[in-house]
Amino acid sequence: MMTNLFSTFDPSTSIKVSMNWISSIMCFLIIPLSFWNMPNRIYMLVFKSINKLHMEFKMLMGKNSKGMTLMMISLFMFILSNNILGLLPYIFTSSSHMTFTLTLAMPLWISLMLFGWINQTNHMFSHLIPQGTPSILMPFMVLIETTSNIIRPGSLAVRLTANMIAGHLLMSLLGNNIKNSMMPVILIIQMLLMLFELAVALIQAYVFSVLSTLYSSEVMYEKY
Repeated sequence: MMTNLFSTFDPSTSIKVSMNWISSIMCFLIIPLSFWNMPNRIYMLVFKSINKLHMEFKMLMGKNSKGMTLMMISLFMFILSNNILGLLPYIFTSSSHMTFTLTLAMPLWISLMLFGWINQTNHMFSHLIPQGTPSILMPFMVLIETTSNIIRPGSLAVRLTANMIAGHLLMSLLGNNIKNSMMPVILIIQMLLMLFELAVALIQAYVFSVLSTLYSSEVMYEKY
């Protein structure tokens, strides 16, 4: 039962070449260019959402955004689209795999660390010891801050993966145990879970992009 339950997240197919991962970018292939979009409510909603995200990310990063907000907004939209696509039937949920989430988190973290330690070494060292730390606690604070810095990409990846898996597993359990007498109740619960999963898809994309913005704002020093 456990093997069948988790097989819903299996990326392999009966075809020799797995086509599941194509769903991660398929939605972007059918999106028309903004030049061909007529002004409508959906377009205005997306435009206002992107503008709101830009202002918020710019506020988090301060004066050092310099185009970083565009990358974070693109990251948010990419994760959100994959999270929502995973809720559709017979579509592979790519954001529920560590292969997907670590591919997003690890290069971003490595690039920020390389930029910080190469260009702002003193500033990075100062982050290891918070201001006002007693002298006796400084060695322990260095170890704690270093450990927390190293596990950041893993925490980003695991947070997104675990939250996407949890709701899908719950819906799979309810769907596999449907009985005729409980069909109306199960359907109502499934509809409520679907609404909840839509909220989780939005929140997790927002949390991933906001935390990435905060991590980058620590590295981007004010003189830059």
